[in-house]
Order: sequence, then C-alpha cells, then structure tokens
Amino acid sequence: MNLPLLNADNLLCERDDRVLFERLSWSAFPGELWQITGPNGAGKTTLMRILAGLHGHFEGSLRWPVAESEGVDPRQQRLMIGHRAGLRAELTALENLRWWLALHQQHLNVVQANQALARLGLAGYETVTVAQLSAGQARRVALTLLWLLDKPVWLLDEPFTALDADGVSLIEQRLRTLADNGALVLYSSHHRVNGEARRIALGAGAGEVL
Repeated sequence: MNLPLLNADNLLCERDDRVLFERLSWSAFPGELWQITGPNGAGKTTLMRILAGLHGHFEGSLRWPVAESEGVDPRQQRLMIGHRAGLRAELTALENLRWWLALHQQHLNVVQANQALARLGLAGYETVTVAQLSAGQARRVALTLLWLLDKPVWLLDEPFTALDADGVSLIEQRLRTLADNGALVLYSSHHRVNGEARRIALGAGAGEVL
C-alpha cells in the first residue's frame, strides 16, 4: 500500500483577523513535486511554516502517515530551507554547513561539502564568513544542503530568491532529481519548475489544489 507522506485536511489559517486560506485539503506522495503559488501576502510562507511544524496557529488536520506507520517523529523526516538563508553571519560556509548537519545528527564530510559548494559556484569561498558573501552566495550556501542531507520531505520557501539564471537551472534540476529518487518536494515560488508539478494556489482567502 502506497501511503502518502502528507495528509492535509481542511486547513484554515488566519492572520491579523484576515483569512489566508481555508478548506485546503490534499495528499502528497513520495516522488511528487508540489508548487505553492499565489500573490505576495497570500500565505505561502505561513503554509510552509505550518508544514514544517513552525507555525501552530491553524485549524484542520495535518498528518504524516508514513512516519506514523514507521513510528518515526515526522520532524526527523523533513527539512525546511526558508526564504532567508538561515545562516550565521559570523561563521564560514563550511562552519554553517557543519552546524546544519549537526542539527540533523550527521557529521560533515568536508570533501563532499567542498564538491557541493563548487557545484554551486562557491569554490574558493569555503572558509569565507557569510557576512562577506552576497545575498545570492549566501542563498547558495543554504541550498548546498540539498546535496548533503537525505530527507524524505523537503520544504523550500522561495528557493530561487537571489539566484541568477544558472543557479535557478541548477536548483530546478536538483529538485527534479530529489523527486525522481522518491522524496516529496514542496516549494513556494512564482516560478514553476516544470509542467508536471502539482500546484496549490493561494489567494483571496482561499486555497485551491490544481
């Protein structure tokens, strides 16, 4: 039986006495790519934070059937990379990656990390502090986690922010690869990775699964 990784049922969320979305229900399975789209202020980041377990002010049901069937804490199966880089400015790129992996009970393989950073155009910046990097370079450091961690569920809030065309293409390819390898990938963006991605469209206080 192919269980969904995520079951969302009748989600409703308000902010500042304004309904962001309501009656939002869908199931997402391993190997699927989902785009959360909508105008600014529609609730894309809020929904991503709800899925990540970082925002508890909502109504409805949110379940993780695969994790539940395996007796695993769902928080161990998912990782969110927010629209901010989530890096410590005083640490170097490698130090930030070591810190992130430690949060997920993994040790940093420096050779592997250097290769991933080079793939993202950051060769030579491994020991440069994030404070000295541009916004686009800092974003690439955070996105290096897509190559260094193995997670069944990826939650990416505006992953293409501050990236140039080559960076966008590289991340598009990586998201497709993760899904092809069985991960569930949900990302919020105005940019669509490919025509096969399912969509959740937010706006005007509603949410629609397309």
